[in-house]
Amino acid sequence: MASVTSLSDSVQQHLASALSATLPEAAGADPLLRRSDRADFQANGILALAKKAKANPRELATQVFSQVVTGDVIKDVEVSGPGFLNITIADRAITENLAARYADESGRLGVPQAAHPGTTVIDYAQPNVAKEMHVGHLRSAVIGDAAVHLLEFTGENVIRRHHIGDWGTQFGMLIQYLDEHPHELDHKAAQVTGEEAMSNLDRLYKAARKLFDSDEEFKTRARRRVVDLQAGDPRTLATWQKFVDESKIYFFSVFEKLDMEIQDPDIVGESGYNDMLAETCRLLEESGVAVRSEGALCVFFEDIKGPDGNPVPLIVQKSDGGYGYAATDLSAIRDRVFNLKANTLLYVVDARQALHFRMVFETARRAGWLNEDVTAVQLAFGTVLGKDGKPFKTREGETVRLVDLLDEAIERASAVVREKAQDLSEQEISERGAQVGIGAVKYADLSTSANRDYKFDLDQMVSLNGDTSVYLQYAYARIRSILRKAGEVRPAARPELELAEAERALGLHVDAFAETVAEAASEYAPHKLAAYLYQLASLYTTFYDKCPVLKAETPEQVENRLFLCDVTARTLHQGMALLGIRTPEKL
Repeated sequence: MASVTSLSDSVQQHLASALSATLPEAAGADPLLRRSDRADFQANGILALAKKAKANPRELATQVFSQVVTGDVIKDVEVSGPGFLNITIADRAITENLAARYADESGRLGVPQAAHPGTTVIDYAQPNVAKEMHVGHLRSAVIGDAAVHLLEFTGENVIRRHHIGDWGTQFGMLIQYLDEHPHELDHKAAQVTGEEAMSNLDRLYKAARKLFDSDEEFKTRARRRVVDLQAGDPRTLATWQKFVDESKIYFFSVFEKLDMEIQDPDIVGESGYNDMLAETCRLLEESGVAVRSEGALCVFFEDIKGPDGNPVPLIVQKSDGGYGYAATDLSAIRDRVFNLKANTLLYVVDARQALHFRMVFETARRAGWLNEDVTAVQLAFGTVLGKDGKPFKTREGETVRLVDLLDEAIERASAVVREKAQDLSEQEISERGAQVGIGAVKYADLSTSANRDYKFDLDQMVSLNGDTSVYLQYAYARIRSILRKAGEVRPAARPELELAEAERALGLHVDAFAETVAEAASEYAPHKLAAYLYQLASLYTTFYDKCPVLKAETPEQVENRLFLCDVTARTLHQGMALLGIRTPEKL
């Protein structure tokens, strides 16, 4: 089915015609239409046009007003204030537009797909091999997953990349330590996988790090081991591969708990670009983008200086011949642009790495790998804070393990579900508890603008009141319950009926779904979709309180209200799915 023209687009077209009929030079001007509490929409664009044409804005608004065709879509127009137009939509138009969305058999609710989609590579969810995932890994995974859903839904060709930390000094250190202390990875530990195996690896990593920092001779042996690893020494590589495989099993289990799909071919860690590093350095040096400085290969920037006023370079290759993160990141850009043919590279990475990525992107631009046709964007996110507003730590001052956090969210949510559950079995309570708990964690993250820090407060997250996913999930479950109770009575749009105020407000908001999705996708802003869905659930609650559904006055009104319920439920369900959150049929 083709996309459905939204009511705001229809009004926009009517106003554009009226504007060009009044002022031919205003053809193509934006009437600046927005939702209003004075009427359904308000057009503010006439003020700017009047200024340009040196006309009186109120007089110009009155002339435009006389050209607006009322009838099928626009019921009423009035001039207000210094030259605004207040526009009221016909009830019939609201119902017919919703009916067109409802009839979309693809389930897309009339949301259009891009006619000429590009290819976006999204770099997100980047845990480290041999280290347990902690709360700091949450945001990249959750925001990246929502961005993937939004872009794919609007038609973009999306390639996922999980740039896991699986290379470098720490692996020489870990392998060397294990070689020298083989008893620390006992036979029993070798038999376990997933969380327990990861806990063993994490413990080994910390012991190796401690020795590396305190023992110069061990540090030298560990660094020699890195050289063996990079040179492809079979025994060293075999141990490294074991660490990677063990870690992946654990990653998959955590992502499964997060209700996120991660495919093995999408995991291309730092090691995946190993064979490109030397060539990346050669290309940068030969083109003059990078220069040798005290033996290291560096890129300098006029506007990036340290506290001492000296330029801070991006070091692509260290003076000892080793490669830093920059060489890997630049090689990944080459791969994504020339092999994967990406138009956009989107990096969902902590805001604290903004300077690094600014330098990497600028270096790639100078090298000609990024240009007008290929852009790189960092979708930077803020920090997860504890209730005290400080970075989230355990009482002992350790970083919080992600698995512990998710388990606690599921436990809290299960208690909320159990308390409310009327006819759910124990298995259903446990399933719903997981969906509500994980939904609560994701929604708290996604309803905050990515670049802001947010407080991790489980009490607030699983609350039935306020801007939480549980509130939205209960709204959805309530609608499904009404539709079940309706039995034989089917939802049906009745355009001939007059709508109550709460019905109109709900209908107009449902109609704005497509433009909200388009905006959230193009701006990589899942929080805009979350805000829309919260308002949708709030408007539905008002409608439910004020407009009896199954006990409406006439059979036609019952059908039309059931139709409003159903189209709202479908919108909630689809919108939450784009955020990666489940909507249970019963709660």
